[in-house]
Amino acid sequence: MSTTTPEELVKGERPEDETYPAGRTILYGLQHVMTMLGGIVAPPIIVGQAAGLSATDMGILISAGLLVSGLGTLLQTLGLPFFGSQLPVVQGISFVSVSTMVTIVTGGGSITTIFGSVLVAGAIGLAVSPFFSQVVRFFPPVVTGTIITTIGISLFPVAAGWMMGSSDADPDWGSAGNIGLAMFTLIVILVLSRFASGTLSRLSILLGLVIGTAFAAAIGMADFSAVGDGDTFALPSLFHFGMPTFEVGAIISMTVVIFIAMTETVADILAVGEIIDTKADSRRVGDGLRSDMITTVVAPVLNTFPVTTFSQNVGLVAITGIKSRFAVAAGGGVLVLFGLVPLLGRVVAAIPNPVLGGAGVVLFGSVAVAGIRTLSKVKYDGNLNLTLVATALAFGVIPIAMPSFYDDFPTWVGMIFHSGISAAAIVAVILNLFFNEFRWGRREDPSVFTAGSTARANVAGDVQERRSAYFAQLDRRRKAEHEAREQAERTVRRRSGHGRRSGSASAIDREADRASDAELAWPHLRDEPRR
Repeated sequence: MSTTTPEELVKGERPEDETYPAGRTILYGLQHVMTMLGGIVAPPIIVGQAAGLSATDMGILISAGLLVSGLGTLLQTLGLPFFGSQLPVVQGISFVSVSTMVTIVTGGGSITTIFGSVLVAGAIGLAVSPFFSQVVRFFPPVVTGTIITTIGISLFPVAAGWMMGSSDADPDWGSAGNIGLAMFTLIVILVLSRFASGTLSRLSILLGLVIGTAFAAAIGMADFSAVGDGDTFALPSLFHFGMPTFEVGAIISMTVVIFIAMTETVADILAVGEIIDTKADSRRVGDGLRSDMITTVVAPVLNTFPVTTFSQNVGLVAITGIKSRFAVAAGGGVLVLFGLVPLLGRVVAAIPNPVLGGAGVVLFGSVAVAGIRTLSKVKYDGNLNLTLVATALAFGVIPIAMPSFYDDFPTWVGMIFHSGISAAAIVAVILNLFFNEFRWGRREDPSVFTAGSTARANVAGDVQERRSAYFAQLDRRRKAEHEAREQAERTVRRRSGHGRRSGSASAIDREADRASDAELAWPHLRDEPRR
């Protein structure tokens, strides 16, 4: 927790209007930047690798992501009329969209197809922002949890590919050296997560990338020769990769992603309002959503991807107690400065793929776990939610397990369902409507699958209760035996004269001399009549 003296803090009418001295404000902003930096640079790296971009072009993607994230954070925290929640929330490149964007560029599309889909989907999101409270009910936890879990699962092949190397045409593809480097990075991250504390623990992913890259450079597995190509400082160029192209399938998939991102934004704004004890009403939520969407619309123009609020920074607000939106705005200003330095983007783009793969195991796995945590809060008794999750997850995994599954379908169908996240989202939303929203024909008893699962869960719970009772009884028995042994040892010491002083016998010693060994070891025998 941070410590701030009264003279360092000036309170406004709202908790989020607190102000600090300039130095502390910048430091608190840097803390937010360091917490989110890995999450901002990861999507451009993943998509740039999938699109086969050069190191220079990937540097542009990364710099643009930092710039737009900074601009979005400034708009969200400081606000304009109808735009910005004026809360301490941070904007960054949406990780939810990564799987869909990778599917677009590997399924016949290009980087301009991604930008076209983001542009249209962002505009749709901006249009529905005032009415999103009616749309969000179609994305309850059972739907969003399924989708987020699918996102994590669908990204695991990306991490595995990174661990093997840069390209399957390279002679060292899948070599022990590449996989060993990935495992080294993973171990560094796990050790930091386990033994580091505070900020270092929260920066374990970023520090793992730095240490892994330094180790790769030391053993000759990192190439930074292209870092010097291009400008050190540069203003962003509009549509650097060409004008956007528009495909129906890509737009539909991206629109689903945008709705999910909007759902997360609503949750983050409400969470921040509760954490800092300020009012987060429908007007603020609407202004926050419009800020998200206008930044997302601008993002393709500046060569980057959808923007959304970052949940990890919501957690940082809760941990540090720094409620000031101006501190977060300072972090947005730092991101803008970073975005104007393409050199930084080229340095990040030079990180070896195996290092990224080691970090990706944790990074992508944490996404899947976030979805599982959401699903764990869903009620499964007396409904068909289990069937919903099972079916939607199956459709989400089909493109991963069998990439050619939709090859004979029309192009637009393949564009939608080749993305596991889009397939899972569409199936989950439809089944949620069919099972939970439409009342006609609904039965009180669940399906045989749900009943079977509930029965298994009940049996498992009963077995666990019996196991717990057995081990509790065993612990009590062992404790009693241990106490009996200690009592017997004390008796032996008394009989042998230990503890007596100057040859005199204490009351305890005299009692010990009169009692039998059995009575001293088990005192309750004294109360029984002698035979």
